[in-house]
Amino acid sequence: MELHTWSSRRDWTTGQAKGTEVRSGHRPGIVLATPAGRTDYTDPHTKKTATWEYATWTSPRHTCAVPAGELIASWNAHTPEGTWIRTEVRGTYSDGTDTPWYTMGVWTSGDGDDVPRRTSVDGQSDGKSTVYTDTFSIDDLGSGLRLASYRLRLTLYRAPGSDTSPTVWRAGAMCSDVPERFEVPASEPGLGRAVELKVPRYSQEIHKGQYPEYDNGGEAWCSPTSSQMIIEYWGREPTEDDLAWVNPDYADPQVCHAARYTFDYQYEGCGNWPFNGAYAASYLDMNAVVTRMSSLNDAEEFVAAGIPLITSQSFIESELDGAGYGTSGHLMTVIGFTGDGDVIANDPNSPDNSSVRHVYKRRQWENIWLRTKRKDADGKVKSGTGGVCYVYWPLDPTPAQRRVLRKHGLA
Repeated sequence: MELHTWSSRRDWTTGQAKGTEVRSGHRPGIVLATPAGRTDYTDPHTKKTATWEYATWTSPRHTCAVPAGELIASWNAHTPEGTWIRTEVRGTYSDGTDTPWYTMGVWTSGDGDDVPRRTSVDGQSDGKSTVYTDTFSIDDLGSGLRLASYRLRLTLYRAPGSDTSPTVWRAGAMCSDVPERFEVPASEPGLGRAVELKVPRYSQEIHKGQYPEYDNGGEAWCSPTSSQMIIEYWGREPTEDDLAWVNPDYADPQVCHAARYTFDYQYEGCGNWPFNGAYAASYLDMNAVVTRMSSLNDAEEFVAAGIPLITSQSFIESELDGAGYGTSGHLMTVIGFTGDGDVIANDPNSPDNSSVRHVYKRRQWENIWLRTKRKDADGKVKSGTGGVCYVYWPLDPTPAQRRVLRKHGLA
């Protein structure tokens, strides 16, 4: 696994700019300075066609540390009213041929009439690879074909004649070639001491049936509920004005807000991984990436430094003692470890906020998180995420946090 990002002024100056420029300051980024042109975009969800000015930034070619079977992009951006961005990737295969320019996300922090709807793009394939919502994947890993290198392209859009612009602070991709496996090697507790971070506890289940237009609450909201817990751990939260649209009878309106603003109108859900990271990074001075980790020892290092994680896993009920459910895909937070190395998790799939904290057995947890293959309750072979997680952290981490982030290629 390798995560590579562009985020410093020097990083941004290495790319090919067509109408963008680097904006300096405490958080360097690229902005739309002089439009490279105009284009019409028809929103597939509203059917509305509008004309936009645009500019592009294309990264240098990045060679994957290990030829990859999958790639997941991430971006952190500010999109004022009337602005949006598109993130694309074009790769070169190990056989020397190129992929098309694949759209990894059309994104904006808003959802008013002034912008298109946030969306992934279905139907992207060239016979060798396919984009599944948020993940580029080689179609036949057994063939030996892999992604050898890639370039990212960011397109920044605004209304014609406007003097405002999106700002992209961070962009990158995680490429990986995780072995196909039903079981992963067991790890030994790496720190030898208990640690538990004070992360807010929110249940997704108390929202069941709320906002059908954003996938109806309940089990569909595990990702934004987990994201909101970690955002608030870092001292960020939506304002009263932000939450004014939420039904005042609903508890924890900030979870409803997170669901609305992570919603992918093509996927028809809130579980798009980069969209959750982009939502988290829309808060003041927050960074976010989607990456993979190779063991629970990696997770221990982050938690010991004060950085909780959001992990993606799938399992049948008998594979995770104490959960009381099975799932084809679920997000929860890792907030600590017991002295024996078991995982302390805030699991949003709990009946109420007070029951969100769980302790799960280390061996069970690491297997359901890190494996790439599993069997469902009917014995059918299904996929696993292979250690996918979200990492959110502030622009001013502590020295210990910065060391861990650097060690794992995040800063």
